[in-house]
Amino acid sequence: MTPPALPAPRRSSVTPPALPAPPRTSVTSPPLPAPTASPAGSAAPARAPINAPSLVHLAAESIREMILSGRLSPGDRLIEERLTEELGISRPPLREALRLLQQEGLIETRPRRGSVVATLTDQDVFEILTMRTALERLAVELGVPVREPERLETCRTALARMEACARVEDRAGLVTNAYAFHASIVALAGHRRLNESYAAVQQQQILCMARNLYAREHEYEDLVTHVARHRHLLDVIEAGDPDAVLAELAVHGERSFLQR
Repeated sequence: MTPPALPAPRRSSVTPPALPAPPRTSVTSPPLPAPTASPAGSAAPARAPINAPSLVHLAAESIREMILSGRLSPGDRLIEERLTEELGISRPPLREALRLLQQEGLIETRPRRGSVVATLTDQDVFEILTMRTALERLAVELGVPVREPERLETCRTALARMEACARVEDRAGLVTNAYAFHASIVALAGHRRLNESYAAVQQQQILCMARNLYAREHEYEDLVTHVARHRHLLDVIEAGDPDAVLAELAVHGERSFLQR
């Protein structure tokens, strides 16, 4: 009569179905809500450090525009009280913005004077222009006639932006895009190290171009005429005669800077 214990094991083998357990674990396990919840919870602290740098860069951009447009002249003091009021920011982001502009070479810090707009000596201008001329001449010798016509699109885009800036008298934008235009001419050579050498003195060239634009506009040409000289240079490049391009560069670049 003892054999009837067999049905009990059969019931126990039926009762252990672990099926309910898997559904519970699969429901509780999805970590997807947890990651989305954690970024949401940390969004407030994460945004705080992002906003501060963006404010710094906006302040730097505003001051850079003042310098490149000629509103601030070489040697002008950058008075913190005036700038914080004009830009609507506090001193910490302003000082960080000034440090960025100092690294770019647009401003200098002098004892007992604080931050001032950078000045260019005659020797500075000579060195910047002769280096620029040498690099651009090499680029023309290597890159004209242009073997990959799509590279000219970068030149045309920069020139179109220059023309747009000239129409609205955006001098800072005109200077920045003029540098982009000349850099795109250098890029026609398809020479990485040449591009890097040209970019190494980018901010110094931009500062020099800003001084040149200011002098030329006040002495012999308006902004539209200034851009038209660049349009003519591009036309000569597209014609494909390297000697003609080199001759135009000699008049367009170094001599136009030094002519006063």
